[in-house]
Amino acid sequence: MPRRAPFIINGTEVTAGTRQTVDLPVSVLSDHTPVTMSLHVIHGRLDGPTVFVSAGVHGDEVIGVEIVRRLLRATNLKSLRGTLIVIPIVNAFGFINHSRYLPDRRDLNRSFPGNAGGSLASRLAHLFLTEIVARCDFGIDLHSAAVHRTNLPQIRISPDNPRTAELAEVFGAPVILQSPLRDGSLRGAAKEIGKDVLLFEAGEGLRFDEMSVRAGVAGILRVLRHVEMVPAKGIAKPKTPSHYCFSSKWLRAPVGGLLRTFKADGDVVAEGDIMAVVSDPFGQKERDIIAPFSGIIVGRAVMPIVNEGDAVFHLARVKSVVRAEEMMMDMNDQLTDDPLFDEDEII
Repeated sequence: MPRRAPFIINGTEVTAGTRQTVDLPVSVLSDHTPVTMSLHVIHGRLDGPTVFVSAGVHGDEVIGVEIVRRLLRATNLKSLRGTLIVIPIVNAFGFINHSRYLPDRRDLNRSFPGNAGGSLASRLAHLFLTEIVARCDFGIDLHSAAVHRTNLPQIRISPDNPRTAELAEVFGAPVILQSPLRDGSLRGAAKEIGKDVLLFEAGEGLRFDEMSVRAGVAGILRVLRHVEMVPAKGIAKPKTPSHYCFSSKWLRAPVGGLLRTFKADGDVVAEGDIMAVVSDPFGQKERDIIAPFSGIIVGRAVMPIVNEGDAVFHLARVKSVVRAEEMMMDMNDQLTDDPLFDEDEII
């Protein structure tokens, strides 16, 4: 059997059966410090799909970086078929500054497809789309909530795409949420060039969350097994199917004040349930936040101080409260049982 051709990126050859870290030049800071986008290429001995896994598109969403770190230690990758490109930190500028944005205050995930001669955000988006996304069959993009919010582990897919729906079910996150493509987003730009991207959301900005990390690592390995890139050994199928949610709504603070929450992410609520109370600092006035429909809390604010109109709960609609509660109980057990893939460290 002829040896598989090397994978070449930025002039670097990664031969079949090896792995290598490659730096893509991005920019030079005002003090002459070079900035790169570092990626790790695992180029299997045998043919197979080319897939990317990215994190840190928003610089404050660090949980994806930890998911990637554990993924790269998984023993299953030693027998990889095809090519896996892993980018732990797409937005190095934001990561260094603990910021969601780039130095030009632009959101990278609203700057795609980008332009090689545009703004800093536009140039970085163009580099990532052309050098990584365009060369892959599909990708998995890892995100978390913004600072002071947290998300239940969930996969977001666009409607009417059976391919991503299939991969989302394989991933096995607690919730699959239909989310339309946004202008300027990575998912939207990838779709324009015929590439599908799974969007994984979990945890809080600038924080690690063990269950979310486990869900991310296990889900990625399940997808890689499904497309026959890695052997099945040690990779369990989801014990409980994900709960499909076709619509969701952010519930907002009716007034400003102190927020006391009675429900957490992953809780199932019935229409009419009191989810939180907003009080003034003197305790004289209180306003309830009431569930407008039955649903699963897939995101929430963690700051106890809110202004009027602040997003407090992200509620995904469910048809059956009983079924959703059973699913969440089973899913919690599954996440607890998922292996750490890094036994020397518990966060």
